Amino acid sequence: MTTNNIVWHDSVVTKQDRKEQNNHHSPVLWFTGLSGSGKSTITVALEKALFDRGIRSYRLDGDNIRHGLNNNLGFSPEDRKENIRRIGEVSKLLNDAGLITLTAFISPYKEDRDNVRQILNDGEFIEIYVKCSLDGCEARDPKGLYQKARAGEIKGFTGVDAPYEEPETPELVIDTEQQSLEESVQTILNYLESKQFISPVK
Repeated sequence: MTTNNIVWHDSVVTKQDRKEQNNHHSPVLWFTGLSGSGKSTITVALEKALFDRGIRSYRLDGDNIRHGLNNNLGFSPEDRKENIRRIGEVSKLLNDAGLITLTAFISPYKEDRDNVRQILNDGEFIEIYVKCSLDGCEARDPKGLYQKARAGEIKGFTGVDAPYEEPETPELVIDTEQQSLEESVQTILNYLESKQFISPVK
């Protein structure tokens, strides 16, 4: 079967219907930053904060996705690109399903992040740069990956022997060397409220 024979089937239930039922929008919050910067830690805490407020969300984490959906991909530039492309498509589906999507991926290349932005509606891709110096990330090194990369046991490791292209104009910057976890989560919640993606707590 060729792609010429594939037809998109619309649902009777629309994205707008889901938004009205949920009483919130469904942006994609794209957390990007070096390994060890705090992406996963923040998204776990943010997901819990949203859940406690009755807001429907789902978290996509880099390591978790590579256990299943992307377990056939490595870490070459080509595989990194495909990894982010697939996650972008999954994020778009969750966006349509009415969920706030939290993604925690290094996503080192600006072009790949921009491509995900392009497949979503205007204003629904929220790029959040989880900023932490390379020294700070190496000092944390929660998985021991920097140590392995410095020892030559891991090749093509972002920040060591592979590039990381910092976001130029992200919607938010969270500096985890300056902000606590609680402050980071509150900054994001405040942003979502100010843009009317979610309603303020009464």
